[in-house]
Amino acid sequence: MENFKKRFCYRLKLFPRYFESDNWTDDDKNIVSLHFQYLKDLTEKGIVFLAGRTVNEPMGDDDFGIVILETDTFEEANSIMKDDPSVKGKIMHAKLYEFSLALLRK
Repeated sequence: MENFKKRFCYRLKLFPRYFESDNWTDDDKNIVSLHFQYLKDLTEKGIVFLAGRTVNEPMGDDDFGIVILETDTFEEANSIMKDDPSVKGKIMHAKLYEFSLALLRK
């Protein structure tokens, strides 16, 4: 019998100071690069199912990113979210949810 993973998603939102591109430092940009590489590595390991963000310029309070994970437990998903470089680096704040996939295009 196959072991099915649970799905969780975390929503990422920029802290408001980052809505303006002039407020980004080189260190901030580096943290976002690390965030992308972190998610890419987790995708290659089969943990990240999907990751993306809304696209508006300038970015505002309604914009967000989403990461859908497949893990065994909420605690594992929570640990992944908290280890995200964008969260650790205080570029973005995140909230974790259990996620139920209803439809998926073939």
